[in-house]
Amino acid sequence: MVTLADWIPDPGLRAQAPSGASRLVSADGRQEQEVAGWLAGGPALVTGDNLAVLGQLTEAGYPLVQLIYIDPPYNTGNTFAYEDNRRTSEGSAATPQLRGLARRHTEWVAMMRPRLVAGARLLDRTGVIYASIDHNSVHVLRLLLDEVFGPDNFIAELSVSLNPKGRQLGAFFATSHEYLLVYAKDIRHCTLHPSSTEDVRPSDFPHEDEHGRYRLLPLRNTNKKFNPSTSPTLHYPLYGNAGTGQVSHEHFEGSATITPVFGDGQPAVWRWSAAKVAASRDQLQARVVRGRRGPRVDVYQKDRWSPERTKKMSSVWLSTQVGSTDSAVAELKEELGDVFESPKPVRLLRRILTTMPDDIRVLDFFAGSGTTAVAVETQNAADDGARQYLLVEDVRAPLPGSKAARGGYARVCDVTAARMRKSLQQHRPTEFLRVAELAPLPRPAEEPIEPPAATSKRNRRSM
Repeated sequence: MVTLADWIPDPGLRAQAPSGASRLVSADGRQEQEVAGWLAGGPALVTGDNLAVLGQLTEAGYPLVQLIYIDPPYNTGNTFAYEDNRRTSEGSAATPQLRGLARRHTEWVAMMRPRLVAGARLLDRTGVIYASIDHNSVHVLRLLLDEVFGPDNFIAELSVSLNPKGRQLGAFFATSHEYLLVYAKDIRHCTLHPSSTEDVRPSDFPHEDEHGRYRLLPLRNTNKKFNPSTSPTLHYPLYGNAGTGQVSHEHFEGSATITPVFGDGQPAVWRWSAAKVAASRDQLQARVVRGRRGPRVDVYQKDRWSPERTKKMSSVWLSTQVGSTDSAVAELKEELGDVFESPKPVRLLRRILTTMPDDIRVLDFFAGSGTTAVAVETQNAADDGARQYLLVEDVRAPLPGSKAARGGYARVCDVTAARMRKSLQQHRPTEFLRVAELAPLPRPAEEPIEPPAATSKRNRRSM
């Protein structure tokens, strides 16, 4: 099994929290356990180094969350509001290829590993983490997540089309997608349910009767693992009339005997028990099919469409479903102006939110422009959900020349806070944003040092 140690062999290289002890404080003086409970009561932002913040939240007893979303630096070497280049000049791995990987990713891994570990401590056993990443670091992040959460808790590597036109300036292919890596805290207890009404199209149900639209699905189980030997109770005769479409578990006038068979004529089984057929005959239809051995009568289920119908989400998410980088920039411009490079679209985060229950607690510790907060507020308004959220962003100044700097923001977290407040004004004008920060602990007062006692000449001679 490939591990990070294959090309980053120094297990002692770790990013650490800023030196010096710190504590969580709010603007009105709440501290530690008191401020953690206050933050949990509504929309919240904590400013400071996210590694230290996560540790303080855990120590202060902040409630466990059920969904973590992160959009960390991709280690592309580009410049945004923050530095996105954590590459070293040297590598110590065994081969030139692995040394190249080490040079590109050693510092990035050292930054990410402890933050993922700290985040995992705040994730409930029913929860999941979604991590956005691109091709530069997806392979490394997946190994990191395997290390932190365990490979058995891997759920999916989703392809997300955020640039449908493709990046035409790149070499070779025009890259149009990024990735979402999805891991459970404990897959045995995970409450993830990735299905959506948006993915169900009425046109996929081409037939119609007095009860509405439907499609026809074979009642026969098409999986050859299920056959008369493995499922003997599901191999029984039905009776049907292809002219009228009528189906019954009992013989009736004008009916033909129908037994389930595969296309090659081998015996098969039904998907429904005889009792279910008897209770739901109006949902079945007999039809003539043309198989390898000529025409025969088979039984189909009327699978009906409804507005509440859901469909399991594909592992490929299209820009028509989640928005694009261009639409995300336009959203942010409308709210705050052109103040952040490459934000994520709100629809992407809303789609993520719908894969979990509507009363979860959400954590984003690479908050950036605050898209997660906007998505939670928007989705709660759409489905009457009760989701809560906490975002974490650093107090560092944006890089000179970045959009945030040109927009007059002194700190990256000021962009996050401004957008979060704007979203609250739109969706819940009576609610307020709870803001806390990391503050250094006061140094204990130094006790005065007593001067040494005077020493007599006799004592000095005897020493």
